[in-house]
Amino acid sequence: MVRPSPLLPILSLAVSTVTALTALSAALLPSAAMAAPSPYKQPSPAIRELLDAPALPRLIVSPDRQSLALVEQRRYTPLEELARPGLRLAGARFDPRNATQQNLTAVLRVRIRTLLEPEATERDVELPAGGTWHNFVWAPDGQRFLLSRRTDTADELWAGATSNGQLWRIYNVRLNNAVDADDMAWLNPREVVVLTVPDNRGGLPSRAQTGPAIQETHGKASPERTYPDLLRNPRDEDLFEYYGRSQLTLVDIASGQSRDLGTPGLFTSVSSVGNGQALLTERLVRPFSYNLTFDDFPTVVEVRQRDGKLIRELAKMPLKQGVAIDGALPGPRVFYPSPTKDAAIYWVEALDGGNPAVRASFRDRVMRLDPPYTGDPFEVQRMPYRFTRLRFLDDGIHGLLTEEDRSRGWTRTYLLPLRGTQSRLLFEHSVRERYRHPGNPFMRTLPNGHLVAQTLDGALLLVGQGASPKGDRPFLDKLSLGGLTVQRLFQSAEGVYEQPVALLEDRKLITQREAEHEPPNLVARENGKPAVALTRIKDPTPQLKGIKRELVTFKRSDGVEMSFWQYLPPDQREGERRPALVWAYPLEFNDAAIAGQLSGSPGRYMSFSGISPLNLLMDGYVVLMDATMPVVGDARNMNDSFIEQMTMNAKAILDKADDLGTVDPKRVAIGGHSYGAFMAVNLMAHTKLFRCGIARSGAYNRTLTPFGFQSERRSLWDAKDIYLKLSPFLFAQQIKEPLLLIHGEADNNSGTFPMQSERLYQALAGLGGTARYVLLPFEAHGYAARESAGQVQWEMSQWLKGCLGGAAASPP
Repeated sequence: MVRPSPLLPILSLAVSTVTALTALSAALLPSAAMAAPSPYKQPSPAIRELLDAPALPRLIVSPDRQSLALVEQRRYTPLEELARPGLRLAGARFDPRNATQQNLTAVLRVRIRTLLEPEATERDVELPAGGTWHNFVWAPDGQRFLLSRRTDTADELWAGATSNGQLWRIYNVRLNNAVDADDMAWLNPREVVVLTVPDNRGGLPSRAQTGPAIQETHGKASPERTYPDLLRNPRDEDLFEYYGRSQLTLVDIASGQSRDLGTPGLFTSVSSVGNGQALLTERLVRPFSYNLTFDDFPTVVEVRQRDGKLIRELAKMPLKQGVAIDGALPGPRVFYPSPTKDAAIYWVEALDGGNPAVRASFRDRVMRLDPPYTGDPFEVQRMPYRFTRLRFLDDGIHGLLTEEDRSRGWTRTYLLPLRGTQSRLLFEHSVRERYRHPGNPFMRTLPNGHLVAQTLDGALLLVGQGASPKGDRPFLDKLSLGGLTVQRLFQSAEGVYEQPVALLEDRKLITQREAEHEPPNLVARENGKPAVALTRIKDPTPQLKGIKRELVTFKRSDGVEMSFWQYLPPDQREGERRPALVWAYPLEFNDAAIAGQLSGSPGRYMSFSGISPLNLLMDGYVVLMDATMPVVGDARNMNDSFIEQMTMNAKAILDKADDLGTVDPKRVAIGGHSYGAFMAVNLMAHTKLFRCGIARSGAYNRTLTPFGFQSERRSLWDAKDIYLKLSPFLFAQQIKEPLLLIHGEADNNSGTFPMQSERLYQALAGLGGTARYVLLPFEAHGYAARESAGQVQWEMSQWLKGCLGGAAASPP
């Protein structure tokens, strides 16, 4: 069978595009120098219209549940912002001129109104021109709010009044978010501690790198994952410390006054303790590492007075080097301040040395230290498995303690009395459980700024997805802490997707409701009364109403349940078969029954991100989205059958698509992003099921990720055959169908360095394969610029057109 080359239409379209742009420029500017055409391609007008639709506003309810902020954000990051000079040190990426993260989600407009009055006048917050506004934050009482503005020289802090939307700048404050973004600690509704650029930090380090960078190891195993943006030499160390050092600064947002607390340090976290009685801080210290990111650098944890004066050093956590895969540091780790007036501090300690291979009756324990923080801590609870999370209830006397048995993929949550008595098991389930998941704590913000689990009449409120074979129906439950009985307070109706947002003091429930072609809007519900719409956000993409979406379920050959969401183009008629793209991402499961549980809801609002393959529907292609690709087995060795299970999955998907009569089974492509790209290329290397593939930002040579990947816990030297078998790079000679590779030039994800795509492309080129490699300038693991989104959509559409012969229906 002769198949059309995917390169011909790409080349011809590129030539015609350039010609058209040149002619248009000449017509518009006959007597002036022509502007150079953009090097970026644009997709079809129908896709371009979707890419240029505005983003939906964020609907943010104030902590006091009296006000609503409608925050309009920029959908894309301009390419020139991604290209701004920046530093990449120890896993942090920041602009050194203003100490901000490089890729900010910009705020374009803020409107504020009374929450429960849908007809109330909206107060438009006037954002002064210049700079990039970002990071809207409510004050804990909802009477004020904060915004930040990045300029060329600083990240400014501004405050605003909820009553009239008026803004004022907090002068003499330059925020420092170079190392850890937007960290702050509320002491009360008007006082907040932030991290700022020290006034006296001096000039840049002058030491040049004149000699070799040296690393040593002395017989102790240190199985580290592969990370980008690591420190490389002493000069990098000095730069990281210079830009990362920050000053604790107390800001009174009402008066605009501020004052420094203590001396500067390499702070990565600051939290208030109790009702602002003390501060809990974490700061990095040397020695730094050239193999780890700053998250794993040595850290000093300290409790301080409100004025920043040191009370006590609680721990000095060492460099997280030599820690076993799935292990933990020995000694104290993971610190939590109490959210209530008792002002206690909690932390976790390993009882097995942090090594999961050591047999132990208990792996971790929770410790507590009370004010004035000078005595000895005491043990609160021991856990047979590894600690994962501690949450506090708003009753001030209980916590929720969660542990995980990682060998089984099993989790347990206990009700933890914070003083005196033994904990009680509330629920346990598989980490991947969906159908019988009890829900997560319904959280609210206290007047002191702490986030806590909400209770009602002495019972715990739980909010969940409500997953079922018919789709997700979010719920709100009331769990009695005495008899552990459950009362359902609310559940979304079928055909819509409505999730609880806030429960008011008068027991009105605020939900966010959406439907397939209705964007998310807030609704107020009260027993015995009709629901009241609080917002009326309009659909920015009504053209998607012609798309048909269906959840399709089926089984693979061994009986494991599978599914995909079938999306049909607006112009597809009954009985037509179209070329299709299967887009998927593998997930691991210990239990076949749980692997078959469905995800998603037909009631979700239909909207596509700028790089979503669903945009290809507008060019006439069927898309089988979120096709499940389960890997089922023992967590210790399930990857031994990865290729076989992926092949089984793919065959089941194609068979079901053929049965539906909507897809031409001879014209199907496979695609994925990140681990989905790894899956797609493995299927192309080991099967002949697909006509072509699209792989974005993936990893294809597992010998370059030798100490584990995804859920694989074994190292390359423990399971060499598996690492080699799962490296499609080593089977490049078997990839006979066309493959499109796309990668961000500045990929910041562990393991998916751009070299992975570059080397696979070179292998395919050297072996005579058909491939195209697109490297997107300045982009990270996800692609943020509008230009990049357009290029990605153009590339995918042209690739499918070349491989599958266009999106026209197959002849009968």
